[in-house]
Amino acid sequence: MQYQPITGKPPQLSLFEGLIAHSLTPFADIATPPPADDRLSEMTLSGSNGHCRLLLAPILRELSEATDTRWLTLIAPPASLSQRWLRETSLNLDRILLLPANESQGALDLACKALISGCSHTVVTWFAHLDRASRSRLRAAAELGHTQSLNIRLGS
Repeated sequence: MQYQPITGKPPQLSLFEGLIAHSLTPFADIATPPPADDRLSEMTLSGSNGHCRLLLAPILRELSEATDTRWLTLIAPPASLSQRWLRETSLNLDRILLLPANESQGALDLACKALISGCSHTVVTWFAHLDRASRSRLRAAAELGHTQSLNIRLGS
């Protein structure tokens, strides 16, 4: 069956034809790097420990399988995200770097160094609270290293 327009009414344009007709760009330029404000993302997961891990698994799996060949770096992850859990959730362990914080080097300093190095496509932190100065440090470090920073808050 072939489409026959009803006479008297103009044919309806498809979405893309309408955008082209009005000279609108339907999508932003994907090749441009995100601005500094977009280099830091935060996510809060609340509920039971098991439920939070269940929600977190596909996010980390997707990041560990990113087309970017750089590392997915986890800075001082909570004890519940053990090496065993990472293996059991089918993350690509060949692409994950786990960096524990210690007394001589805090998690924020470690995260900033990992971000500035540019060796990771995403650096994941687990700060319960980020003040304005810490956010600024993470954003600036991420911008310098052309890296994404993701802070995950786990609550109950």
